[in-house]
Amino acid sequence: MYKVRTYNQISVKGLDRFPRQSYEVGSDIGHPDAFLLRSQKLQDVDVPKSLLAAARAGAGVNNVPIAEYSKQGVVVFNTPGANANAVKELVMAGMLLATRGILPGMAYVNSLSHMRDSAEMAALLEKEKSRFAGGEIKGKTLGIVGLGAIGSMVADMALAMGMKVVGFDPALSIDAAWRLSSEVTRMENLPALLARADYISVHVPAMDATRHMINESALNLSKPGAVLLNFARETIVDSAAVLRSLNNGKLGCYVCDFPEPAMLGHAKVIAMPHIGASTEESEENCAVMAANQLMEYLENGNISNSVNFPAVSMGRVAGTTRITFSNDNVSGVLGHVLSVLADNKVNVTDMMNKSRGELAFNLIDVESAPSHEVIAAMEAVEHVIRVRVIYRPGLFQA
Repeated sequence: MYKVRTYNQISVKGLDRFPRQSYEVGSDIGHPDAFLLRSQKLQDVDVPKSLLAAARAGAGVNNVPIAEYSKQGVVVFNTPGANANAVKELVMAGMLLATRGILPGMAYVNSLSHMRDSAEMAALLEKEKSRFAGGEIKGKTLGIVGLGAIGSMVADMALAMGMKVVGFDPALSIDAAWRLSSEVTRMENLPALLARADYISVHVPAMDATRHMINESALNLSKPGAVLLNFARETIVDSAAVLRSLNNGKLGCYVCDFPEPAMLGHAKVIAMPHIGASTEESEENCAVMAANQLMEYLENGNISNSVNFPAVSMGRVAGTTRITFSNDNVSGVLGHVLSVLADNKVNVTDMMNKSRGELAFNLIDVESAPSHEVIAAMEAVEHVIRVRVIYRPGLFQA
């Protein structure tokens, strides 16, 4: 029986993915094989020795101590793209709110509650409506910083609305490049994008390399009156620099999902309460995706959308037992492990080895289940982090 400990309120559609005959799922599970969470900060949560994986139902994983988990061979998953449509739609709403006088217009209408004559109100609104007219986004240029799952969807949406789209992503993956429309003009650097964009939307992960990516220097390079949209993470934007740029008239508007006290009430700030991925559909998609990834890893050792280990997937042949092991990505480790198996006459039928940065992960299928002594010998190989045996169906052992 696999055990999954949940944190936060996980969508029922995700929880229902786990077959009850082989999974125990709940918030008070002891000795869990996996964590399933949304916003819970795991930095303050002890890591059980039993823990094999943690799946975050969302894209960001800054609430997971990835380095510590990696040292213990715990695979960390996220769900990139599962909430992309929700964020994409909110970006569009943000652009429209920043362009048309929707919010001040609504506030003005609501300020007329003292009026009782409909004809008088209609005449007044006809006179005053030009104050809230705004402009249109068609024909304007949207600059997208980060062209992954969300960024590419935002690009398609903007193109469909008649906008021009330029993009910058120094770490664009092959898969992301295939998803990207040929109508998106790739920029070689951030300054080139900022100089052309009427709207700037950031969609990069929060990490040291992206901290305050949009800072005073960057904002000074942007077009006068540009609209900055941040539905990624608060640390990507230097909020103090944004306020200075708004106050001196360089930046036209700041639309964000991460309000800060100094921005509240500012006429050029549209702040939302971190609702980018909070739709019912998005939470369901993330939970289902996270659950599927956990099950595939726990039952077969296959990895997809991990933030610390390489993607690896290998089909299983009936009647075989699977051994997985993680190790420091140094030469000779796989050879030593295979020697242990050969010395103990454990016949390997299939295998796969993948690496990512400082870590490597291996799948090895063998004809018969290895003894505890063989597993202990594998664990004793230098630089091996964790060894696990996944028994063939019918011989399940937790």
